Amino acid sequence: MSERRFAILDPAAGISGDMLLGALLDAGAPEEWLKGLPARLGLEGVTVEVSRVDRCGVGATKVTVRLPDGSHEPPAPEVGAHDHGHAGDGHHGPHRHVGELVGLVEKAPLSAVVREKAVRAFKLLAEAEGRVHGVAPDRVALHEVGALDALVDIVGGLEGFERLGVERVFSRPVALGRGWVRAAHGALPVPAPATGLLLEGLETVSDGPVTGEATTPTGAVLLRVLEATSPPSRWRWVRTGWGAGGRNPAGYPNALRLVVAEPAAEAGEAVVVATDLDDLAPEYLDPLRHALAAAGAVDVQVWGTHGKKGRPGFRIEAVTPPADEAAVVAAFFRHSTTAGVRRWRTERVTLPRREIEVELAEGLPVRVKVLEGPDGPRIKPEYEDVAAAARRLDRPAHEVAQEVTERAQRGIGTGPAASD
Repeated sequence: MSERRFAILDPAAGISGDMLLGALLDAGAPEEWLKGLPARLGLEGVTVEVSRVDRCGVGATKVTVRLPDGSHEPPAPEVGAHDHGHAGDGHHGPHRHVGELVGLVEKAPLSAVVREKAVRAFKLLAEAEGRVHGVAPDRVALHEVGALDALVDIVGGLEGFERLGVERVFSRPVALGRGWVRAAHGALPVPAPATGLLLEGLETVSDGPVTGEATTPTGAVLLRVLEATSPPSRWRWVRTGWGAGGRNPAGYPNALRLVVAEPAAEAGEAVVVATDLDDLAPEYLDPLRHALAAAGAVDVQVWGTHGKKGRPGFRIEAVTPPADEAAVVAAFFRHSTTAGVRRWRTERVTLPRREIEVELAEGLPVRVKVLEGPDGPRIKPEYEDVAAAARRLDRPAHEVAQEVTERAQRGIGTGPAASD
């Protein structure tokens, strides 16, 4: 998988937990993983159903979480559609305190990142519901169907990005919907009060064709804990997933689009972050370079300088996409002795590129960068892979690099051996 692949959510029709789960599956997360999640959470008898549905001409994946008795969380009914109905299945009967749900998350076999974010999501939900109803967060209880549905939705929505190999999530503005919906205590305006609190700080839109509840509390809290900010201005589309909502209106596709993307480095705005150091030992420059690259820098340069009173020093410049600027600045402060940095914006133009692998020996792949130059492809083996292969094979690194380059040229049909 390409480096720093990310996801972009497009909640033009809103977002809910089941919509996100469907979009993750549609984008490539394994169905077996999601169906096995309730058991990992200790939810005996809870099952996950997956199906393909049509939403106004768009094929999408629909996920339904069912309790042992077959019940599930239905969409909130619009006022006017069922004025004489009740609030929906499951609003009467057993309840689960949010603290109990947090306990299930803390005991489940999850990564530290997913566990931390899921616990934070339930605490945010409890705070929002507590503010709306005037009770302490630790006294907030959710009806049984909605509670267990939210547990699978939140943990699955977070862990699904791990399954896709995605660490960073962006989002376009989230649709609110319009009108009124029925709840347990009567009609509520869209967005519902708890949802409105959870949407604080997120970019929203209120136009469009969506009527009724477009974004649920679970969908809103997932956007919060995913820290889904606006996507970068330039990126490359890799693949798409569509996750269906429970309703199927005729006028628009009630589905969440998820785009798996990667940076488009050929042209775009960049930020240069720089500092001068005269009190950092030279042997710690290499760890600093690696830390800056891990934070998002696409290029790091170091050269010698002379500071005040003739002291020798170093200037370090890191070029980074605007989206990673804050992380690169933080890496400067954490991994160096600097007391301040300078930064300025610039335009970065590079050749189109892709990455391939050359298997030098069994179980020994070497990554190769292929730049599309004006006169044909240019081959650049990754130095770290070449050095590691040279050590393992006990060969000179420059010979390994040459062999990898020749094999890559033959593989992509360039070089003198291509016609053999």
